[in-house]
Amino acid sequence: MTDNILIIIAFIVYLSLMMLIGIYYYRRTRNMADYILGNRKLGAWVTSLSAEASDMSGWMLMGLPGFAYLAGLNAGWIALGLALGTYFNWKFVAERLRKYTELANNSLTIPDFLQNRYQDRSNLLRVIPAVFILIFFIIYTSSGFVAGGKLFETIFGIPYEAAVLLGAFVVVFYTLAGGFLAVSMTDFIQGVMMFFAILLVPFAGMMLLGGPVTSLESLYLVEPTFFNPFIKPDGSMLGFIEFLSLMGWGLGYFGQPHILVRFMAIRSSKELTSAMHIAMTWVVISLSAAVLVGLVGHIFLVPALSGSDSETVFLRMTHDIFSPFAAGLILSAVLAAIMSTASAQLLVAASAFAQDFYRSIFRSTAEQKELLWVSRISVLCIAGFAITIAMNPSSLILDMVAYAWAGFGATFGPALLMSLFWRRATRNGVLAGIIVGGITVLIWKQFAFFGLYELVPGFLFALLTIYIISRLDTPPAEEITSTFDAVEKSDI
Repeated sequence: MTDNILIIIAFIVYLSLMMLIGIYYYRRTRNMADYILGNRKLGAWVTSLSAEASDMSGWMLMGLPGFAYLAGLNAGWIALGLALGTYFNWKFVAERLRKYTELANNSLTIPDFLQNRYQDRSNLLRVIPAVFILIFFIIYTSSGFVAGGKLFETIFGIPYEAAVLLGAFVVVFYTLAGGFLAVSMTDFIQGVMMFFAILLVPFAGMMLLGGPVTSLESLYLVEPTFFNPFIKPDGSMLGFIEFLSLMGWGLGYFGQPHILVRFMAIRSSKELTSAMHIAMTWVVISLSAAVLVGLVGHIFLVPALSGSDSETVFLRMTHDIFSPFAAGLILSAVLAAIMSTASAQLLVAASAFAQDFYRSIFRSTAEQKELLWVSRISVLCIAGFAITIAMNPSSLILDMVAYAWAGFGATFGPALLMSLFWRRATRNGVLAGIIVGGITVLIWKQFAFFGLYELVPGFLFALLTIYIISRLDTPPAEEITSTFDAVEKSDI
């Protein structure tokens, strides 16, 4: 009982800080530009760490270690694919997107940018992408609430349903209050916490086992196949399709709205190089440590974990290794990971509803204050749907994240890349690509053709669709491509 009280105190300290940040930025949020992009005021450190914290979420501290706990270094392929995807996204997309969204009528959301990029007056380039944003973000956000439920259930023994509601309340509170600035600042703090927590736990575990060499030797005696990245958990060899599926995770980066919006919000494109270096250092070290948690946990924890319980390996190691208050602070990093992504996703989904549904279809004359309140109300509604899905305690976090990740990657990745780098891309081509990418993921997921991860065919089919339709279509008018040229010369 005393242990739980000390852990609760650590949690309260952390949660109180997050809520105070939300209240502080509530007073600084005056319009939609503030609420959605923080009026493009972020520096390099906040941009990089908030982007990676909102990217990695609870799956990095729970889902990936759980996979490594069962699969060994086979889980490293996901980490490698994500690291490469992160690098290419920062290297090639970030700067161009930052410039283009400001020059294209100060676009605040991805659908907003697509409409302004192609001067689409039908609103289809706002409404259809917004539909997919809402569908996949409800799934994605629910994965965060599942992680929160497992966290509180494992540590405090409270009913899973109550645990989900508790975690969701805190996320919704500061997203509702502070908007983008609150989410970004809390993400920065959470990114720092996640980094140190994911490093501390596996190394502390190895020291208790006799050191890194002794730990790895013990693991080799128990599970020698864990050190062969080409061997799957069932002992069979990794096939080409499965390898492609694991590495294919990296393709998803080009279409994740909650990550891309960080590129759009940085103070100046000149700061993106520094931000990229910070982000890549964080990602490489953190993903490597996440895999190491699973490896060390396999020999540290007795009795062994199975099924969806494998995703609690980080939680259980923390509980067994550290004193209650220290464990509470480390476990706050798990809550930080969950909250950082869920809040970013709620904000983007709410922004899509207010900007791309409400304003486009129902109230084109809506003023900023009205749109701000519509966004906040939609946060509550979207969170309600996500909580409903999250109430299934047998859900696997990694599976839910994989589905939503594929949805966004295939729906928006090809459309965004073509819009940023190919002047011949047309409105009809991009619209068709968005529809094909999104529907391919929804259908492929249900049938699992060839065992191939749905992101790969969805991305390729969407890319091919955009190219073919654009080639058959009338070339874009000069006034549409003029901004394309301005991006090359701009220094914003």
